[in-house]
Amino acid sequence: MENAERRIEKRLRYSWPVWFAENFNDMLTQGQMIDVSSRGAAFSCYADRCPWPGQHITARFSVPRYDQGDSFDLENFIREGHICRVDEISPFVRRVAIQFAEPLPFKPGETDDVDAEDVMLIDENPAEDAADCASAEPITLS
Repeated sequence: MENAERRIEKRLRYSWPVWFAENFNDMLTQGQMIDVSSRGAAFSCYADRCPWPGQHITARFSVPRYDQGDSFDLENFIREGHICRVDEISPFVRRVAIQFAEPLPFKPGETDDVDAEDVMLIDENPAEDAADCASAEPITLS
């Protein structure tokens, strides 16, 4: 059986910090952004501070938004969402997929600026879609 394409938009792949917590009054944990779309994101974090599938968290992160020229501005966001998948990258690092409760106001991976694609990789690979995980089965690590 072929894997059906579930992705409805391209993801912007980049590596910048993301901060998250179950409640922003709690101590924040830092992760590293892997990719983002308007509906969700994937980030890596240490296994001992990793959220679990089904957990609701709040994340704070920045996304580059390209203009008509060769430059971009960073837009800062705080988004609530739920963890829909956790994958083991190594014994100490996890890849976490979050689906936002409220989408971003733009689609970060869809840009008309060709030069921007040289700076940030736009992922068109039909493999796992970390940002569109509404229908994905969560993976529970033991």
